[in-house]
Amino acid sequence: MKTALSIFLFLLPALIFVGWFTYWPMLQGARMAFHNWNVWDLTSTPWVGFANFVTVFQDPAFPTVAWNTVVWIVGSIVPQFVIGFALALWLRKKFRFRGVYQALVFYPWAVSGFLIGLLFRWMFNAEFGVVNDMLMKIGLISTPVPWLADPKLAMTAVIIANVWYGVTFFAIMILAALQSVPDDLLEAASLDGAGKTRQLFSIIIPYIATTLFLTVLLRVIWIFNFPDLIYGMTGGGPANKTDIITTWMIKHTQLGDYGISSAIGLLVMAFLLVFCAFYLMAMGRVNKK
Repeated sequence: MKTALSIFLFLLPALIFVGWFTYWPMLQGARMAFHNWNVWDLTSTPWVGFANFVTVFQDPAFPTVAWNTVVWIVGSIVPQFVIGFALALWLRKKFRFRGVYQALVFYPWAVSGFLIGLLFRWMFNAEFGVVNDMLMKIGLISTPVPWLADPKLAMTAVIIANVWYGVTFFAIMILAALQSVPDDLLEAASLDGAGKTRQLFSIIIPYIATTLFLTVLLRVIWIFNFPDLIYGMTGGGPANKTDIITTWMIKHTQLGDYGISSAIGLLVMAFLLVFCAFYLMAMGRVNKK
């Protein structure tokens, strides 16, 4: 009993800190979603029930923002996973200066997402960006392309930037998982006549399947909640063509409509909870097989 009480007392300061600075603001934010809470008129914040949520769904921009969010997640996660997996397989091999290559590959993960957005905004600049300059020099284009000003190309540009930024995460996580695959198992498979491709799909991927599932889950959550890069590159433009649900929420916050932005925040949390539940259920079924 004394041991349990001592543990509780040691944890109490941390619990108070987390509760006061994390969960209390979350509850306050959730409360705003059910009030007409506008920062320009705080003298009247009446209860409006689900009116803010209705306003969000009826907004003409909502279908575009929802579709952009899907494109943003799928278009980012698939190349990140494939390229990150390939890099992890390559870095698993022993070769000269492997540590240097690992440091170069992992470096982008240490940089701010907003800063990455500003860098890529310069790189994709239509007038003096290095992307247009390189494409013109190798003959793929004849005139500069307005990547960030063209509604048809802006999302492609921000996804390319996010792929570059997020490949590192998959490379780190998958490489760590690959270190746990026994070399003896691969050598035995090789002696039995299994080629590299057969070893990959029959031994390596099943062995690290749980890590792959959890890595994808975490990355989907982070990409869904990752407005930094988009905000740094396009600010959600042009004409909402790169707005995702979280950049849209930031815009409402900047307009002072905290009730609407809080409602959007609750919708984001609800979607992620449902997605995580179904994803973990699917992962459990796959692992049973």
